[in-house]
Amino acid sequence: MNEDEDQDEAAPEAAAGAALTDELDLHTFLPRECADVVGEYVRAAQEAGLPAVRIIHGKGTGTLRRIVHAVLDRHPAVRAYQLAGASRGSWGATLVELVPRGDGGEPPGGLGGGGA
Repeated sequence: MNEDEDQDEAAPEAAAGAALTDELDLHTFLPRECADVVGEYVRAAQEAGLPAVRIIHGKGTGTLRRIVHAVLDRHPAVRAYQLAGASRGSWGATLVELVPRGDGGEPPGGLGGGGA
């Protein structure tokens, strides 16, 4: 179990020290860490001015997808989200449209309809 304890301590540090991109792959995190990681990532992405991000949760049993969607449902930086299309990860990834910093109105365009 020491290996799990090492992972518990290293995973959040790895997320904090990594360069911010428009993609977050949750495969390297334990399920119990994912809600906090996703919430912090979405906040940081919005602050960095990213208009949209892709969160990879994998297809598996759907546990990580449900965790991700629960966080996105209540996160104030999230305008909309949907499962990715076939070319972007299908139901193993979620595309998230972010509210621009300081914006209370609707952005032009958006994720729109379609998707999974």
